[in-house]
Amino acid sequence: MIAAAIGREEIASYVDALFLVYIALIFIRIVLSWIPRLPYNPILRGVVDFVNEVTDPYLRQFRKVLPPLSAGGMGLDLTPIIGLIVLYILRAVVVGVIAP
Repeated sequence: MIAAAIGREEIASYVDALFLVYIALIFIRIVLSWIPRLPYNPILRGVVDFVNEVTDPYLRQFRKVLPPLSAGGMGLDLTPIIGLIVLYILRAVVVGVIAP
């Protein structure tokens, strides 16, 4: 039996991929916020609900510090941008520590 050793490089690659998936989900959330909602479309509703349920716990931490800005009936939520910046920094630090 051949034992396969998992090295630091493979672990760093896996962790990097996890960060990239979460970053992509936040980008999808930003794009979906620009599209008008179609509540009668069950596929779109399912995608939107999934993305919101996955990203809300993370973004909620930033909304405590910086609530959405409102101006003339329009709201501007900067938390996804701040969340992305923090994720990019965390990704660089964590993957940099793990990688050889």
